[in-house]
Amino acid sequence: MHSQGQLPVHTNEEDPQFGRHHTRHYYMRRVRESLPARVSKVVCGTFVTLLLITGIIVFVLWLSLRPHRPRFYVGDFSIPGLAQPNGFANAQVIFNVTDRNPNQHIGIYYDAMQVTLYYQDQDIGGASLLFPFYQGSKNTTVLYGVLSGATLTVSNQRWMDFQNDLAQGVVVFRLQLTSTIRFKVTTWDSKRHKMHANCDVGVGPDGSILAIYRDKKCPTYFT
Repeated sequence: MHSQGQLPVHTNEEDPQFGRHHTRHYYMRRVRESLPARVSKVVCGTFVTLLLITGIIVFVLWLSLRPHRPRFYVGDFSIPGLAQPNGFANAQVIFNVTDRNPNQHIGIYYDAMQVTLYYQDQDIGGASLLFPFYQGSKNTTVLYGVLSGATLTVSNQRWMDFQNDLAQGVVVFRLQLTSTIRFKVTTWDSKRHKMHANCDVGVGPDGSILAIYRDKKCPTYFT
């Protein structure tokens, strides 16, 4: 009830029409306020998705175009006449090494290949194997060589050292291959890398490579 002469006062809750008017403006304002946030979320989500797709593509390309080092394996190695006490006079080393390019789409340019033979970390011979050459992707090159005469320095004392090792069942040598190489990726050539491949080889009483050393992968590194 209202006191005499006092006008009734309506609150928002008491006036349905006013309540509906308030609600309509409230939601319109909420929509206007949320629109930039929604656009921002869509833009951010699209950017993150594109960034993720780009990252995956770059990673796949990097895996497919990342150069892998060439792989070397000693196919054969022998020292004829090793069992002969005076064989040093006509000593020779015969070997072949397999050079494989494991890259799918990358070729390799080689400068002249140099081979050096070591025994107990002492240089006992060496020579150049090939003139500069190019090796295509997924290709194999067999490197043949013979060290003898001026390219193989084996004294009588060194030959006796071989004989002493031979009495134990094996004489171990290290065949080192060195070259300067470049990788070719489509039309782009990499900078030059100094490559070293160190191949440990052991020969038995007959002077031939032992089975455990044949086709064994040689550690390869760059400097």
